[in-house]
Amino acid sequence: MAQWAPHVTVACVIVRDGKYLMVEERDKLSGELVFNQPAGHLEDGESVTEAALRETWEETGWRVELTGVLSVALHRAPGNNTTYFRTTFVARPLSRDESAEIDPDIHAVHWLDYEAILARSARMRSPIALAVIEQHRRGIVYPLDLIHVT
Repeated sequence: MAQWAPHVTVACVIVRDGKYLMVEERDKLSGELVFNQPAGHLEDGESVTEAALRETWEETGWRVELTGVLSVALHRAPGNNTTYFRTTFVARPLSRDESAEIDPDIHAVHWLDYEAILARSARMRSPIALAVIEQHRRGIVYPLDLIHVT
């Protein structure tokens, strides 16, 4: 009998000058362009913090510093009925490598203000993408030592 397990994912909410770093990517099921924070799956042997830094780099070319834990969420995607366990971090941008090769699934990288994100709210990859921005705007952030790695 197969054992059920959620897909473990990570994401980063990154803010610079009042704008959020967002990626525009093609949804593999619907084929539509959707918006999300830099995010992706945990790989074997890495911590969730390592995964968040790696995914941000691969999807945007930005090096960031994690500054807090924003959210831990469980979401069942209606399109594929897959359950995702997502840890979202807050990070500050450090530097962008203009020569970085961005993940081919990423259509574009944007810095968007809150109003522009609201205008695209129907095109978010999941409800979590907007919910974590709302949480960040309310100032709800937990220290990084909430995460324990053994």
